[in-house]
Amino acid sequence: MRLVLLGPPGAGKGTQAQRLVARHGIVQLSTGDMLRAAVAAGTPVGLRAKDIMARGELVPDDVVVAIIADRIAQPDAKKGFILDGFPRTVPQAEALDRLLAERGLKLDAVIELQVDDGILISRIERRVAEMNARGEPVRPDDNPESLKKRLAAYHAQTAPLSAYYRRKGTLKTTDGMAPIDSVTAAIARLLMVAPAARKAPKRKAPRGATRGASKARVQARKSARKAASGRAAAGKGKAKAGSKARAKTKTRAKARTGAKTRKTGSAKGAAKGVTKRAAKRALRKRTGAAGRKTGRGKARKGRPARARRLTKRR
Repeated sequence: MRLVLLGPPGAGKGTQAQRLVARHGIVQLSTGDMLRAAVAAGTPVGLRAKDIMARGELVPDDVVVAIIADRIAQPDAKKGFILDGFPRTVPQAEALDRLLAERGLKLDAVIELQVDDGILISRIERRVAEMNARGEPVRPDDNPESLKKRLAAYHAQTAPLSAYYRRKGTLKTTDGMAPIDSVTAAIARLLMVAPAARKAPKRKAPRGATRGASKARVQARKSARKAASGRAAAGKGKAKAGSKARAKTKTRAKARTGAKTRKTGSAKGAAKGVTKRAAKRALRKRTGAAGRKTGRGKARKGRPARARRLTKRR
């Protein structure tokens, strides 16, 4: 795990850095300590930094970055580190990113402790009073006036780092004015979320595996298309079968309706035939009876008068 702690002087970066070191088993890298160690070891970069500091000048960024490069290459920094006091400016942050990229590394997170200036000054005053009460020596820069100057320098130079790391998506902020344990817990939660945002590096496939994978993908696509065509054909077949079944049902319904109609028609026709025949028979009966009566009358009239008289007498 590779971290950077940001925050104004007196924000509690040192306290939180020590807790992160104990929790994750990583090393804390302070630019001041690294410069002094490089000078004491007499390394080429340390000797160059010694000459610059002897002249009372600020150590340039390239020298600081070179010292950091030497330090993170040591075995105890392989597991990870926390940078304290660096970077302080955007150019230093860019130089750090280039250094890590050359080694195939990058920062996991940048933790910023946000603290109000007025509260920082109150903390310094309280710390000075406690040290005086215990009889401990007070550092020259542990006074409100010195802190105000350091805060002004921080806001002018170091604060723009927040915007830089926010654009890169690595900035995580927390309230540095909360109790120490609460700040520690908040940082732990931020670090649990931070690794999930990183993408796992892509692994290159061995030679020949790409071709085989491509053939397999092509075959899989063909199989998928065939399966889709089969499903579509089956769907069409089912649709046709359904249409045929519906047509047969309609035909049967029409046949039944026609049969009913024919039966009804034949019944009606038979009834009508019966009625007509009965009417004809009745008409014939009436006509025959009338004809017979008329025939008898004519027969009587045609007989001689004598015969009629004889018939009457009888």
